[in-house]
Amino acid sequence: MPADVLTLGKITTLALVNSANPCQIAMLILALITILTQNKEKREKILFVGFSFTFGVFAGYLFYSVILVQLFQTLAVALKGKSIYLRNGFAILAMSIGALKIKDYFMYKPGNPGTEMPMLLRPRAKIIIQKITSPLGAFFIGLVITLFLAPCTMAPLLVASELLSKIGLLGAMPWLLYFNFIVVLPLLIITLIIYKGFTNIENVSQWKEKNIKKLHLFAGILFFIVGLTMLLRWI
Repeated sequence: MPADVLTLGKITTLALVNSANPCQIAMLILALITILTQNKEKREKILFVGFSFTFGVFAGYLFYSVILVQLFQTLAVALKGKSIYLRNGFAILAMSIGALKIKDYFMYKPGNPGTEMPMLLRPRAKIIIQKITSPLGAFFIGLVITLFLAPCTMAPLLVASELLSKIGLLGAMPWLLYFNFIVVLPLLIITLIIYKGFTNIENVSQWKEKNIKKLHLFAGILFFIVGLTMLLRWI
């Protein structure tokens, strides 16, 4: 199989792991509830705020990923022949996070370390989101909220950035754009579904709570497979 197909497969898998994230969905739902409360007669604001918030999250992730690619390039030069240990370390990290997410399917607890936003950070994130008053404000808050999302989203981005660092920042940029688009795609879909009236925010919130264990299981299996294939040198 061609190398570029393999690259597409592993980057897509990592992005899917990141996108199946209850933290992101919860933050978007809170943002849409906030704007609906303030603008009950202006449903078009749902579209603008949802897209702006999502683009802010996208920009935040892209900023992180550019820094990480540069960091891993620097580390590869510094470590030289020992860079294989760094790769193995990330493979084990990926498998560990995957195992934790799979464990959450059987023994779920909100705010579990390594798989969800810590409970300590949630009230602060909620306070920030509730300050949204406009699409521009939603963009900047989406950008800032990536700091709070980092504890439950950074692992897939770390692994993807390490893999992409081997082709340099210029070569990695299209892949980073693709990766982060897949990551925020569920947020765009949820925004459109609510705006078009196919469902409401309460139903989306209930669906997220009902399926949160399955989301962890899906992401955990994918992430464990990525780590295992890295460790076995299949990617």
